[in-house]
Amino acid sequence: MNKTSSAVAAAVLLAATGGASAAIKIGTAGPMTGQYASFGQQMKAGAEQAVADINAAGGVNGEMLELSVGDDACDPKQAVAVANQMAGDGVAFMAGHFCSGSSIPASSVYAEEGIIQISPASTNPKFTDERPADGIFRVCGRDDQQGDVAGQFLLERFPDAKIAFVHDKSAYGKGLADATLSVYEANGGTSLMYEAYTAGEKDYTALVTKLKNESADVLYVGGYHTEAGLMARQMRDQGMDTVLVSGDALVTDEYWSITGDAGEGTLMTFSPDPRKNEGVAELVETFRAAGTEPEGYVLYTYAAIQAWAQAAAAAGDDWADYDAMVGALNDGTFETVLGELSFDDKGDVTLPGYVLYEWKDGTYDYLQ
Repeated sequence: MNKTSSAVAAAVLLAATGGASAAIKIGTAGPMTGQYASFGQQMKAGAEQAVADINAAGGVNGEMLELSVGDDACDPKQAVAVANQMAGDGVAFMAGHFCSGSSIPASSVYAEEGIIQISPASTNPKFTDERPADGIFRVCGRDDQQGDVAGQFLLERFPDAKIAFVHDKSAYGKGLADATLSVYEANGGTSLMYEAYTAGEKDYTALVTKLKNESADVLYVGGYHTEAGLMARQMRDQGMDTVLVSGDALVTDEYWSITGDAGEGTLMTFSPDPRKNEGVAELVETFRAAGTEPEGYVLYTYAAIQAWAQAAAAAGDDWADYDAMVGALNDGTFETVLGELSFDDKGDVTLPGYVLYEWKDGTYDYLQ
């Protein structure tokens, strides 16, 4: 697959024929609107700051970066439309998408168009296990890794508890719940129940009442922060002290905005907090000074762009060639805000895995 995207080829031709050199267009895409918009805003903030910092340092191979932002609303069809629009606009690289259900179908477009894709946040294993081309990568972990940590944790932390598992039927939510339940049951656990719920609803009273009648001690939620937050609040409204456990889709302050004090004690898995990494304190303060807390996937998006930019620098004059960029990403080691990283032969990142967090007093931190 030795190909150069048509838009990149046009820019190269323009420069070769003496025209003004165009900026290198890159993109990020995620839920900029809708119920998961807080994650889209995380990605947008991370991407904008990364582009600003790279341009301030001289750009990529002497060219400035220009960022395009796409809104897929975590909808698969809309994600494909965004991907086609990005390709038509001449984007050479996509730092996206957020939801696995968006990244997976969009990846076929990027593969066909010769556009490198690095997702900051899509954790479903199929994203890389079944990738349509070698230029598909991610800087986040995988749900089978996250499920392994969560399943073992549930067994160790709640050895005699009644644990219910629910999911929102999405590629991310169901995949995470299934991975966690598989590890839990394979190591001797017996689930109280396993059910699907409908995302986007406001009233989960029927589910909460069933949990109460079954005396559930723990509720594992494979899904996003909006629904999990409502479940936590509605459980407390019914006088339940059931512990809610979930995954990385709760890494947004909006979770606490939904739950209030009902979110106290919520547990979740997420990768080690990059805000605590050595050498990023100044960058964290830059975000905060601009009114953005670099929580969740802000720095993951920043790191995805860092990795691509360093690979493009390594590729040099061949940065617009798809195969050359794939080779640079496969062979390189990249210094990023997440730490030093590289990619394995599937396109997965070689970084530390998942750890447990607890929500307390309106914020999340490592579980003590």
